[in-house]
Amino acid sequence: MSLSQLARSIKPSPTLKLNEMAAKLREKGEPVIHLGGGEPKSKAPLDAILNCSAQLNTGEIRYAPADGLPAMKKAVIRYTEEHYDRLVAPENVIISSGAKQAIMVLLHAILEPKDEVLFPVPYWVSYPEMVRLAGGVAVPVRADDGSFHPRIEDLAEKVGSYTRAIIINSPNNPSGAMYSRDFVAQVVELCEKKNLWLVMDDLYNRLVFDGKKAPHAWEFAKDPPESSKLVVVQGVSKMYAMTGFRIGWAIANREVTEAMTNIQSHQTSGPVTVSQWAAIGALSGVQTSIETLRLTLENNRNVLIERLATIPGVKVTKPDGTFYAFPDFSAYSKDSMKLAEQLLDRVRVVVVPGREFGMDGHLRISYCGTIKEITEGVDRIKWALDPAAPNELFLGDRKLVRDWA
Repeated sequence: MSLSQLARSIKPSPTLKLNEMAAKLREKGEPVIHLGGGEPKSKAPLDAILNCSAQLNTGEIRYAPADGLPAMKKAVIRYTEEHYDRLVAPENVIISSGAKQAIMVLLHAILEPKDEVLFPVPYWVSYPEMVRLAGGVAVPVRADDGSFHPRIEDLAEKVGSYTRAIIINSPNNPSGAMYSRDFVAQVVELCEKKNLWLVMDDLYNRLVFDGKKAPHAWEFAKDPPESSKLVVVQGVSKMYAMTGFRIGWAIANREVTEAMTNIQSHQTSGPVTVSQWAAIGALSGVQTSIETLRLTLENNRNVLIERLATIPGVKVTKPDGTFYAFPDFSAYSKDSMKLAEQLLDRVRVVVVPGREFGMDGHLRISYCGTIKEITEGVDRIKWALDPAAPNELFLGDRKLVRDWA
């Protein structure tokens, strides 16, 4: 079979391989703990379910416009005005089948072959492959000091004649780091000065802890809205725990929104109608579910950080938001894929290798599960790695005895 060069250039995800291994072990009755998940465990808001059900009950489930239902756009406009203090028009909004599709059609709309897209390290695992699928060149930018917080100098140094866009994800998946107001302001200034697109991936911007608030790029933009190259991407997956509904959106100038709509119309057509009605219910209904989720995650984060601190040699940076931590396990192995496989094999714990996010030696650990899963999962990891841990561990009814160095 002959595949295209593009298909051959896209890497398979080791994360999927780990998930498949975990699923097979669970089918055999193994007590697997999944600390690699990228979705909250709370239920979707009641208003979302009721609004979706009401539409289903009509039996009128038809195609949606390629750029989304008018009612969905109105809900996004209200949301944007309330949470970003920015009034936008329906022509500035495109609704997509998840925030990932919104970013994907944007990249198809703005990139020429070999155009470069910059993003800080660590980065969301899909950014490099999405850029490649759109014909561009991914340019990860590592902080000079090796931290999760790049300096504007680090980004500016990488800007060249082929640079077309910068993607900023804050709070960040996988690290949970939130970039400072100064940094966001400087990125906006850099993009306006160099005539670059700035994509703000804001999926976690209300899941922030310790009384902090995520800065947004619109606070600092000087370019007029209709000539601005600032694009803000949002969705209901994370904050509303509605991952399966697959609804996200982007807000941009009218020219690029129209181009994105044309591309999306040929790619998938409009997003699923009933999913949009569910999202309308979430955005327009009672908002207490977000604060409940945020408080739960903040408590879970604190428990996770305390537990990880008991493992000798593990370096932990306290997340500012999201539901991920990105501890450094390089004292045990610099090969994060090998380490993740060993943890699954030895103690039945699923984590995500940091190599996927541009920082090998780290592991992404999710704390959106239960406290029991977090504490038992980290205890198993400690037992597998720490030579000073007891020689025996019980996994359910089964006793494990350490037989490796």
